[in-house]
Amino acid sequence: MISRDAVPAFDRRFFDGADAVSRIGEGELGGKAAGLALMARDILGRFDGAACPGIRVDVPRLVVLTTDVFRAFVDQNDLADAVYGGAPDDRIAHACQRAELPAQFVGDLRALIDGVHSPLAVRSSSLLEDALEHPFAGVYATKMIPNHRLDPDGRFRKLAEAIKFVIASTFFRQPRDYMRSIGRDPREEAMAVVVQEIVGRRRGDLFYPCLSGVGRSYSYYPIGRARPEDGVVNLALGLGKAIVDGGLTWSYSPARPRVGPPFNGLGDMVKNTQTSFWGVNMGTPPPPDPVRETEFLVSSDLARAEADGALDHLVSTFDPASDRLRCGLLPGGARVLDFSPILDAGVLPLNEAVKQMLGLAKAALGADVEIEFALTFGEGGAPARLGLLQARPMQVAVGEVTVGEDELDGPGVLLSSEIVLGHGARADLRDVVYVKPAAFEARHTPRIAAELERINAGLLAEGRTCLLIGFGRWGSSDPWLGVPVDWSQISQARVVVEATLPDMSPDLSQGSHFFHNLISFGVQYLSVPHTGGRAVDWAWLDALPAEHEGELVRHVRTPRPLDVRVDGRARRGVIRHD
Repeated sequence: MISRDAVPAFDRRFFDGADAVSRIGEGELGGKAAGLALMARDILGRFDGAACPGIRVDVPRLVVLTTDVFRAFVDQNDLADAVYGGAPDDRIAHACQRAELPAQFVGDLRALIDGVHSPLAVRSSSLLEDALEHPFAGVYATKMIPNHRLDPDGRFRKLAEAIKFVIASTFFRQPRDYMRSIGRDPREEAMAVVVQEIVGRRRGDLFYPCLSGVGRSYSYYPIGRARPEDGVVNLALGLGKAIVDGGLTWSYSPARPRVGPPFNGLGDMVKNTQTSFWGVNMGTPPPPDPVRETEFLVSSDLARAEADGALDHLVSTFDPASDRLRCGLLPGGARVLDFSPILDAGVLPLNEAVKQMLGLAKAALGADVEIEFALTFGEGGAPARLGLLQARPMQVAVGEVTVGEDELDGPGVLLSSEIVLGHGARADLRDVVYVKPAAFEARHTPRIAAELERINAGLLAEGRTCLLIGFGRWGSSDPWLGVPVDWSQISQARVVVEATLPDMSPDLSQGSHFFHNLISFGVQYLSVPHTGGRAVDWAWLDALPAEHEGELVRHVRTPRPLDVRVDGRARRGVIRHD
């Protein structure tokens, strides 16, 4: 990864300077900024643009506030007691908002804001965020600001608030618990902050890219005949928050871009593709709320994007007369956000560009990688702009665990699956926390999350880990698709199971930072669809005495450790209770 000295000091001509990446401060860059600097300096130069006509690839301009800004902010404002004492998140956030940015860095920040009048993303770049073994991806905050008003003092105030909020997120409960779960002291962490141009275009009172994406060079969920080594890409309309939060996105393998995720018919496809998107609010300012991450973000629907002209190359249209989908935006019929004009009709060689970038980043980092990007089509014959937003190594599990098909059934099997994440074996789990199937309804998922958090806190206090079984998509931002937990609420789970029910059967959770972190922690994941012919042995679990018996969740302790084996290459897993 690239060092601080390889990144030039901030040039106050933000958009006109020679360097796309610069720094304020003499500290460390953090994982995200170092990855972006590497892409700008070493990877883009190897990109074969001739193979991708109509696309211009770059790293959107950014300045990184190095970790000495973070340390000076904490020290000069005497914040250590307030931020390291375990206070609630809102108190930490407000304490940071009341503090002042270090005076020695304010001049450069004022110069930055004086020269920029377009939306900015203020992003975390911690020392640990992109570590291979325990990445903190998605744990810290990102705040986007419109930054388009004429008043420079007002724009600087919003930039300062966003920087303070991102710094404050270093000390929030979720990263504290995350650090504790891997045996790290929160005081080891330090945060650099990236201030970066947002790729997109203003359309009315919203600013957003045509699409955002996350690509991975290795896939734990190969689609169809694709191999794990072929990788996976997730695409979404608008800002990448839809992907990061685990919302509905379109996934495909770069080796087979015309093959989308499996659906149970057109109705299922219409229901389970993206119908809303995120943009930056450029209209009437919302009530001030500097401690809310989404203060300036707005979620809107596809009708709005169609009126904006943003769907022209992204959708297929349902034709009721033929009961078929037709590629493109056609009169009448429901819009299905399947990116077919790009991936099937080839109006833009996006997939070729993404494949190239995955290969180049993998070679540069010496490991499988995850990249993030955003794209906006050009106007008046100009090429589309593909902005690279992140490149980081990802961990790929290897080992000598095999699970034969004949081991998936029979006496002693608690559950088994032919849809798994991760790879490995363990025999140290005796605690099982499971959502009670008889009491489950989608409308109860927020209450289930709260109940799980209390149980998880007890397990954490006792230093115990567990098998966690629930319905729908773990970590979904949509409570109607699964239980909306964040990592800290289930941090003691070492094996997680997603079962489905007839009324709760979303596609799997690939593409979210939530699951990327689960994999990187070595957490095994199994999916048990109700249509798969194999079921969880609920009767065996229900017969065990309860450590906790809530209305919606039950916690039991098994007489002997469970035998967990997950074969990620054969995509089989089994959990036995004897």
